[in-house]
Amino acid sequence: MQRFENKVVLVTGAGSGIGKGSALRIAAEGGAIFCVDLNLAAAEETAKEISAAGGTALAQACDVSSEQQVIDCVAACVEQLGSLYAVINMAGMLRFDDSRELELAKWQQILDINLTGTMLMCREALPHLIKSGGSIVNAASTAALSGLPCGAAYSASKGGVLAMTRSIAVDYAKQGVRANCVCPGDINSGMTQGIDWPKTMDFDLMPRIMSISGPKNPEAIAGVIAMLASEDATHITGEDIRVDGGMLS
Repeated sequence: MQRFENKVVLVTGAGSGIGKGSALRIAAEGGAIFCVDLNLAAAEETAKEISAAGGTALAQACDVSSEQQVIDCVAACVEQLGSLYAVINMAGMLRFDDSRELELAKWQQILDINLTGTMLMCREALPHLIKSGGSIVNAASTAALSGLPCGAAYSASKGGVLAMTRSIAVDYAKQGVRANCVCPGDINSGMTQGIDWPKTMDFDLMPRIMSISGPKNPEAIAGVIAMLASEDATHITGEDIRVDGGMLS
């Protein structure tokens, strides 16, 4: 399939995990990828993999919680690649906290990256997406749909992404822009590496966030993201699709 031939796609979190998997999948379908990540070296590595496979990709460092950096990032994408057809917002941060001990600064950091960062990318991309009749795919989470142990901040941020995406879908449907969410669950994205678990964490609750069939790699969700971003999903907007191996079934 070449669903993204002659189309430019901006992917945040492209240096690793689901973001990288999505960038590689869409590039394999002909898309020119603007690889965005806080870690420039990681974004460049993804871009190199795409280029080595015969695709087109550029890399850009961006802290999505910075309004000016997001403004500059989207402008650079359009300037360097000529247009913008889709935005795949996969940049994010995960943390676990006892709600009784959750520091305001840590709560705010999660919201700034996961929710505000997604909003800023959508805001800056929308004028270009209206021109191209493009789409947005945002990363919500099964944590937006069901309780996550010690996950108040993360769940709140992802619930906000889900609600925001539905509003964007309604606002811009008549202008030809679609906006959808994926809700990953039990994906080996690397987000849990280096987690500082709270001392009060009850690990007996962890099966709540484990899939029936076991964890899967980012490729398991990258295909869903590519479908939602493509014209195959021309009549899908304001939707959230769980990719969780039956965890919430």
